[in-house]
Formats: sequence, structure tokens, C-alpha cells
Amino acid sequence: MADRGALVTCPSLLTRRPVVGDAVGSLVTRFRGEDTLAQFARFVLVGGSTTLVYAALFAALEWLGYLPAHVAGTAVSTVLANEMHRRLTFHAGERVHWLTAQAEASGVTVIGLLLTSAALGVLNSLVPDASVVTQVTLVVTVTGLVGLLRFVALRWLFRPRAASPA
Repeated sequence: MADRGALVTCPSLLTRRPVVGDAVGSLVTRFRGEDTLAQFARFVLVGGSTTLVYAALFAALEWLGYLPAHVAGTAVSTVLANEMHRRLTFHAGERVHWLTAQAEASGVTVIGLLLTSAALGVLNSLVPDASVVTQVTLVVTVTGLVGLLRFVALRWLFRPRAASPA
């Protein structure tokens, strides 16, 4: 097997990593951190991906009517989001049981479901033939606002408390 240095015509490439590789590595390390900004970035990524799941289910079930499609899409995407937040966003897979995570997030989820359902109801009464895109956009907007409340609840209200000195 030939020496790696003999295959490279520019020896400086052996001692330096490409700038892009450094930037990506630094970003990945930052993204995996436990600080608030890193957790918020993961929270937004999980929220965005599960919103796509919601939108797909809502569009697929629209024939049932906006409310059943909304409730089904919300239920599935919420359970998925809760699990992804438990494992990925807050790295709590070892500390928090699946059912506990679902229960802790359910209060904010119910508030979100009520607010988005009310918003869809108002839209449906004002614009009965609103497109799926308009309906999903409304839900995403309201959900985004509720998501901020959810992040605060999961980040600061439901985090494990440090043991107080005896």
C-alpha cells in the first residue's frame, strides 16, 4: 500500500482540514450542545419536521372535514414530536420515561389543539372554501406561537431540579 503522502501532490492538504469541514464540525458540535440555543435549534428542527407530518396527514384526511383531519394530524405529529424532543432536543431518553414525556407535554398540547381548532373554526366560518395551504399555514402560525410556550415549559418548568444541600 502506498504512503498517503505519496498520493497527494500538495503536502499542505495532509496537515490541514478543509475550512468547510472545520465549519461543519464546529456547527455539529454546537448543535449537539446542552445550552439553551442548541436546544432551541433542535426544538425548531423537530417542530419543523413534525409539522410536515401534520401537513401531510391533514391534506390526506381533508375529505373527513377540517376538524377530524386537524385532530388526527395533531395527535400523530404531537406524539412523534414529544418523543423526538425527549430523545433529541433535551437528551432525556435515559432520564424521562415515554409516558412521562407525553403527559408533561399534554397540557401545552391541549392548549395548542384548542387554539388551532378555534382558529380553523373562525377561518372556516369566514372563508368556507379556504384552501388546504391556507388552513395549514394558519395552523403552523398558531402552532409556532404555542411552540414557544412549549419550549419554555419543557426547558424550564419540567427540567429535573438539582438536589438542594441538606
